[in-house]
Amino acid sequence: MSVEEEVRRLKEERNAVLLAHNYQLPEVQDIADYVGDSLYLSRQAMETDRPVIVFAGVRFMAETAKILNPTKTVLLPDLTAGCSLADAITAEQLRTWKSEHPGAVVVSYVNTSAEVKAESDYCCTSSNAVRVVNSIPADREILFLPDMFLGDYVRTQTGRTSRTMHLWPADCHVHGRIRPEMIAHLRSEHPGAPLIAHPECGCASESLPHVDQVLSTDGMVRFAKETKAPEVLVATEVGILHRMRQLNPTTRFTPVDAGAICPFMKKTHLADVRDALKLNRYEIDVRPDVAERARRALERMVAS
Repeated sequence: MSVEEEVRRLKEERNAVLLAHNYQLPEVQDIADYVGDSLYLSRQAMETDRPVIVFAGVRFMAETAKILNPTKTVLLPDLTAGCSLADAITAEQLRTWKSEHPGAVVVSYVNTSAEVKAESDYCCTSSNAVRVVNSIPADREILFLPDMFLGDYVRTQTGRTSRTMHLWPADCHVHGRIRPEMIAHLRSEHPGAPLIAHPECGCASESLPHVDQVLSTDGMVRFAKETKAPEVLVATEVGILHRMRQLNPTTRFTPVDAGAICPFMKKTHLADVRDALKLNRYEIDVRPDVAERARRALERMVAS
């Protein structure tokens, strides 16, 4: 029996659902029940009636699924699948930052630990960050964390200023390497090809003159389905290209940076998914007091 066949059998035996992020390895995406971005997968985790959730992604995603589904078993196939953004700020650092800005509204990107979410008023993803910030009164001070490039893009799109919306100084080590000059250079080499970029990309706001659309990964997937262009330039982690090419084999999808590879997203292999289901490895849990406080911010994210 192949590993793929074992995974399918074990999913049925355990009545499990397999969720996979857009940046996962092709072999994992191809067998998943749902593939998408953090917001889409969070909603699928809440909607499923299956008691076991296997999350092929990184740790903060599995924590999010557990917080939103406290009675379900949530498995992360590789415990070392972390996130540079989630590691960029601790709950203690956030508490200190909040003390320097009393009364400020805290908006945390979903790429954060459960403990940081528990200190937050709102969570958001790249697909709804602008909507979340727009829902906050314009005269309220905002602390946005931890991605400064996403924060800068959101600040630009919502008309906030650096005086009212403060950004934590951190970035995704993968998206941060995609710089405006790279985008401008590739655009000049491929005239006429539309260019889409993830808002986590380095200096996304500065690159806007060269970008046709700034999109979340799910937004990029929708763009791929609908485009008739012979070529599309894509500025994000290259894992998404697999799905885009499957959905639209007539368009050539070219990465702005072929080296934009997240090592954490690539840790999970099909054998890890099999072992997670077979051995109940590795179960994710979140302290009840932390989960209770984080749930409010996450429910606001899912509802936005």
